[in-house]
Amino acid sequence: MPKLYVYMGLVVFFYANDHEPIHVHGLYQGRECKAEFTVRDGRVVRIVFLPVVKMPPLKPAEMANFKKLVRARSAEIVQKWIDYFVLHRNITPETITRRLP
Repeated sequence: MPKLYVYMGLVVFFYANDHEPIHVHGLYQGRECKAEFTVRDGRVVRIVFLPVVKMPPLKPAEMANFKKLVRARSAEIVQKWIDYFVLHRNITPETITRRLP
């Protein structure tokens, strides 16, 4: 499970055996959601936030933090997906200690 970020207790990660479309998971105390990215001409043009089957969803404040992080780091997340799943590079997790605007 490649971890990308830890933000306000929320862990943002890929599952090691994940599949397309490009997406990332957010996990907080046993609750989980995911964000799917639509990329056109190398740019993120859409992000859809979805529940994860058989998992309780993030609570509103947790979801707000997840959305804030994913939107702020969307291009970076897509690059990390490419690095991990296409180029088979290791991902170094980042702990974000300051609240995002």
